[in-house]
Amino acid sequence: MIQNHTQMQYAYDHGFHSSNNIAKKNTLYAMIITILMMIAEIIGGIYFNSMALLADGWHMSSHALALGLAYFAYIISNRYKSNNRFNFGTYKIEILASYTSALSLLVIAFLMVYHSILKFINPETIAYKEAILIAIIGLVVNLICAWLLRSCHDHHHNHHRHDDLNLKAAYIHVLTDVLTSVLAIVALGFGLLFGADFLDPLMGIVGAILILIWAIGLLKQSGEILLDANMNEPIVSEVVDILRSFRSNIDIKDLHLLRVAKDKYACIISLSSDEPIDIETIKEELSKHKELVHILVEIYPKNIKLKI
Repeated sequence: MIQNHTQMQYAYDHGFHSSNNIAKKNTLYAMIITILMMIAEIIGGIYFNSMALLADGWHMSSHALALGLAYFAYIISNRYKSNNRFNFGTYKIEILASYTSALSLLVIAFLMVYHSILKFINPETIAYKEAILIAIIGLVVNLICAWLLRSCHDHHHNHHRHDDLNLKAAYIHVLTDVLTSVLAIVALGFGLLFGADFLDPLMGIVGAILILIWAIGLLKQSGEILLDANMNEPIVSEVVDILRSFRSNIDIKDLHLLRVAKDKYACIISLSSDEPIDIETIKEELSKHKELVHILVEIYPKNIKLKI
């Protein structure tokens, strides 16, 4: 009788990664607050003809999306962390969320530049006092959200060498919104006091550039994890040093380190040697390295050519 592979039960667990519950809760609070303020700023920007205020609202909408993605990623990665369909756990669900939020930032940045240029070409009258009031309220809201996420970011960072990239993405989204809120207030303030109307769309462009720079950095960082570009990290040389410490005639034919959590790696090694080597001894030594949670070691005689 042939058993259906979907019904097979496995004895091993791939739940290497556990999401930060404090971060998940605070991300939800920040998302709700951000959505409410986003609606107020977009409506206020349209009603008072302020590009800086409207741009800040658009920027805040990208953060609402990012916070929503971060919260959703926490829920899904926890729900399926022990599901054996995921070969190396569900950590990359959170990384995929941060990568997606970075892509959304690119779109928002280009839209801000486009509409700011239109404001340069066709300037409109701005209700400065009302727009400044809403921008100040927006800044206060952004600071509250930043504090919510910073508290769990600091708590987590003090206990781990690696960042929670999902949390970091949400936090920097909000922190960037704090900066664009300040830019909006400065532009509107100078426009009210000195009639410098050009500063309103100019600050929209400055804010877009800041968003663009940050988005590219986040894309690079999360993209490297999604593509398993880990072989230039310090842990690789640490693993090699452990292997070299056994015997000088060991050849490392193949070595793979795959990030399966923010501070955990799966390790797959192929070795060759003329002398007998106990695989369990090697695995035991590697297991002393707390970052290695899933270790597979193969050893072959040197006269065998491996097809890797």
